[in-house]
Amino acid sequence: MAAEFLRTTVVGSYPQPDWLINKPMLHGQFVPRVKAGELWRVDPEVREEALRDATTLAIRDMEDAGLDVVTDGEVCRESYTNHFVTALAGVDSEQPAAIVNRRGRELLVPRVIGPVRHHMPVEVAWARFLRAQTERITKVTLPGPFTLSQQVKDEYYGDAETLAMEFAVALNIEAHLLQETGVDVIQFDEPWLRNNPEAARVFGVRSLDRALQGLRVGTAVHVCFGYAFLRKGQKPDAYEFLTELASSKVQEISIEAAQPGIDLAVLKELPGKRIALGVLDHSTPEAEPVETVARRIRAALQIVPPERLSPAPDCGMKYMSRDVAFSRLKNLCLAAAEVRRELSV
Repeated sequence: MAAEFLRTTVVGSYPQPDWLINKPMLHGQFVPRVKAGELWRVDPEVREEALRDATTLAIRDMEDAGLDVVTDGEVCRESYTNHFVTALAGVDSEQPAAIVNRRGRELLVPRVIGPVRHHMPVEVAWARFLRAQTERITKVTLPGPFTLSQQVKDEYYGDAETLAMEFAVALNIEAHLLQETGVDVIQFDEPWLRNNPEAARVFGVRSLDRALQGLRVGTAVHVCFGYAFLRKGQKPDAYEFLTELASSKVQEISIEAAQPGIDLAVLKELPGKRIALGVLDHSTPEAEPVETVARRIRAALQIVPPERLSPAPDCGMKYMSRDVAFSRLKNLCLAAAEVRRELSV
C-alpha cells in the first residue's frame, strides 16, 4: 500500500543492464537525440524479449527498494527524447542535422521536414506491461513539448512556438492513449525550460498545458539541470525558470535540489502543487547515508506539507550502475520512512 504522505517516487529512468546496452558507447554519445541502434548489445530478433526481461528487473528493483511510485525504468529507450520524437511523422532522424551545442560538441539531431503528427502509439505497450507487472502506483514519462522544440532542427515551421505547440498536440494524443492503459501518473520531462528561459516564458507553460489538455490521470513535469555525470561541478544553485510553472495546469512539479543545493524557499512560490523533491545527489560515487537524505526531507517539510511532498532522486538514474542506483533508492525509502515515523509521534 502506498504511503499516505511523503510518497516516494523515481523521476523516470533506471540503469539498463550491461548485457542489454553498451554503457561505454552510451556515455560517449551522451544523450542521443536520433536513433542509436548501435547501443544495443542484443540482436534485434531477440531484443523484444530482452527488453521485457530488463524492464521486469527494473520494476522489481524499485519494488524491493520500497518505492511507492514506479516506472518502467525507460529501459527500452536509448534516451529520454529520441524514443518518442523519432516515431513522429514529419521528423527525419535517418538523415539528421549536425549542430554544435553550447559546450562546443557536435550533435546529431532530428530534422523537422513536414507537419509534426502522431501516427502510432509509442509508449503504450510498455505502459500496459508496467501496469500488468506491479500493484504499485505507476508513472509513465514523456519528453515535454518545449524540450522537443529545442532538440531538433526546424526546416519546416520556421517558428519555435508553433513547433512546440505541434509537439504538444502529438504528446497529448499519446498521453490520452496512455491514460487508457490504467497508469496513474503521466510525467513530461522539460529540462530545457531552464536552458532557454526567455523562450520558455513566452510559450513554455502554454505548450505544456496543451500537452496536458483533457487528461484525468495524475500529471507531473520534471525540470532539472542535467545528468550528474555530464554536469559535475557545473550546476547553478537556482532555477531561471521554475516559479512560472505555478500557473500551469500540471499537478506535480519535480525538481532537482540535492546536488545543486538550491534554496528551498522557492517552493513557497508553487502553492497548491505537489513537489517531487530531488533529495539524492547523483554526483557522489556511492549512495548517501540515510540520515543525509532524511535531513533534506526534513528541510523541505519546513516549507511544504508532507501530503504535498514526494521524496525523489534529483534526476534520472540511467547513467549509473544498477547496484548504486538500488542503494540510493533503498536509502531514499528508509529516509522517508524515518521521517514519517517522526511525524506520526
